[in-house]
Amino acid sequence: MNQNNPRLGWLFTSPYLIYSLVFFLGPLIWSFYLAFTNWDLIAPTYEFVGFDNFLKALKSPGVQSAFWVTYKFMIVFVPLVIVMSMAVAVLVHGLPKFRSVFLIGFFLPYLSSGVVSSLIVKGFLSYNSPLNETLRRLGVDINWLGSPWAALLVVGAIMAWKFTGYYALILTSGLAGIDKEVYEAAAIDGVSNRQRFWKITLPLIYPAIYTTLILAFGVTFGIFTEVYQLTGGGPNYATNTWQMEIFSQAFKNLQAGYASAIALLASLATFISIFIIRKLLEVWGKRNGWV
Repeated sequence: MNQNNPRLGWLFTSPYLIYSLVFFLGPLIWSFYLAFTNWDLIAPTYEFVGFDNFLKALKSPGVQSAFWVTYKFMIVFVPLVIVMSMAVAVLVHGLPKFRSVFLIGFFLPYLSSGVVSSLIVKGFLSYNSPLNETLRRLGVDINWLGSPWAALLVVGAIMAWKFTGYYALILTSGLAGIDKEVYEAAAIDGVSNRQRFWKITLPLIYPAIYTTLILAFGVTFGIFTEVYQLTGGGPNYATNTWQMEIFSQAFKNLQAGYASAIALLASLATFISIFIIRKLLEVWGKRNGWV
C-alpha cells in the first residue's frame, strides 16, 4: 500500500463522512437557519424573526422547567446508576466462572426498547396493579406517575436500570486491569476488604469511573422515550426534559423555528454543563492523587 497516497484512506472513510454530512452536519446547519425564522413546519413560506425565538424561549416556563428538570434527573439518576453499576461490576468480577454470561444478562436492558420497557413499567404502576393494591391494603396510596416527585424517581430508576449493565462493562474492564499482586501485597499488610476497596480499587479504576460519570451526566440531557411514554412531561412540567420540550414545540405546536432555537439552547446548556462537570471531576481526581 502506498502510504503517500491518501485516496484509499478517504475511500474507506467516505461512508462515515457521507453519513455525518447528511445526517449531522446538514441538519445542524438547517437547525441554525430555522432558529431565526417562524417556520411552522407546514407553510412553504416563513419570515426571519431574528433573536425573537431565543428571547421567547428564555421566558418560557417549559424551557425553564426543562433546564431545571435535567439537573433534578442528575441528582436521582447519576448516584443511583453509579452505585448499581459499581455493585454489578464488583460482583461479576469476583465470580470464578461465567463472568461474560452474567455481564451479558445485565447488559440486555440497555439493548431493550425504551418503549417496551416503559409500557411494562406503566402497567406495573397502574392504579389496579398488584403493587398498588398491596400498598393500599397497607394504608399507602402513591400516584406514581401523577405525583411530581414520584414521577421523577420512577423515570430516574428506569434509566438507571437500563444503563447499569452498560456502565458495569466499563467498570469491569477497569477492575480487570488491576494487577493481582497489588491485592496480595495489601492482604499481607493486613488491609481489610473495605479499606482495599476505598484505598486501592477506586483510585486504580478512576479512569473508568471518570468515563462512566461523564456518560451518565450526558444521558440526562437526552432523556425522551421514557418520559414521553410514561408522563408526557408532566405532571406540571415535573419531568419535562429538553427533548420533550423540543418535540412538543416542533410536532405538537408546529413551531419548527422556535423548537430549533430551544434545541440550540439545549446544546449550549449541555456543552457548558459537561465542561464544568469534567473540570470538577479532574480536580477531584488530582486532589486525591488519582491522576
